[in-house]
Amino acid sequence: MSPGLPDKAVGESRERVRAAIHASASSRGLICPAAQGSEAAFAGEIKILAATNLLSLINHFKGSQILPPPEPLIADAPPLGPDMADIKGQETAKRALEVAAAGGHDMLMVGPPGAGKSMLAAQLPGLLPPLDPSEALSVSMIQSLAGQLEGGRLTRARPFRDPNHGASLAALTGGGMKAKPGKVTLAHLGVFFLDELPEFQRGVLEALRQPLETGHITVTRANSHVTYPARVQLIAAMNPCRCGYLDDPSQACSRAPKCAQDYQVKIFSPLFDRIDLHVDVPAVNPADLGAPAQSESSADILKRATAVREIQRNRYDLPIRTNAEADGKLLEKIATPDESGKKLIMDTA
Repeated sequence: MSPGLPDKAVGESRERVRAAIHASASSRGLICPAAQGSEAAFAGEIKILAATNLLSLINHFKGSQILPPPEPLIADAPPLGPDMADIKGQETAKRALEVAAAGGHDMLMVGPPGAGKSMLAAQLPGLLPPLDPSEALSVSMIQSLAGQLEGGRLTRARPFRDPNHGASLAALTGGGMKAKPGKVTLAHLGVFFLDELPEFQRGVLEALRQPLETGHITVTRANSHVTYPARVQLIAAMNPCRCGYLDDPSQACSRAPKCAQDYQVKIFSPLFDRIDLHVDVPAVNPADLGAPAQSESSADILKRATAVREIQRNRYDLPIRTNAEADGKLLEKIATPDESGKKLIMDTA
């Protein structure tokens, strides 16, 4: 929730969006205050009258004044974040991040403290193409329901949510008296970053299995039963063991390697198996820190990832957008390896 926003304002925003959606579904028009016209315009191709006062509305029906239809306002582009060109070393992790961006794949990074896992995760939004109009509508409506849509402005930036490992189940999945959307829904069509993955409560990790598999999450309360969209790209990071220095004999604890087994078993197994890419992120070599940066910029990688996503958009029918969302017979049809690919898989199994 945005700080200082009262529950009343959140409820009013939710009701405006619901009214617009209902009007659209029933092929009716909608009358609302001018200040809420941009939010109501998110509902789609319906007739909306956004009046500044009752007199202007009466004059519109009398024909002496015409109320122009409101238009969704576009939020300013967020400031540029970190750039891949600034990261030294970690070439394997950076390549994996590009693959994740291009195909929408979930990714787990494992490495010691200070290896740059969180910094790499923060790069991903800059490698993803902006939301298309329909996606922007979906994301902005969620923000409106949560009371986080500033000035009724449509956003084209993909969400990035990174809840702390101490966050409650309700905070991540949604809840409260009015079953408000949680962090995973607020990350819809964006990046959901879980740092220190084994430190999250087991119940929280179990609850995340549903949105990762289906793209939506159901919030059930005594007086509410709501299903929210939650198609997120999960990026997780963790230390290889509790102390984090499993591969460094000079710093590892005396319980290695058992401490690593005990630490990693805390992760809910089906969630662990659901993550497409598992990437080792070793400690940065001091030689890399002293060398000039040689990485491509985020803008260069974004161009490639966008081109690959366009191929996938043409390949699939909605709601499937990326390779990561394809499975079963569809996956066999588009991703069956050739003979050399099968041999590579068998040799590395």
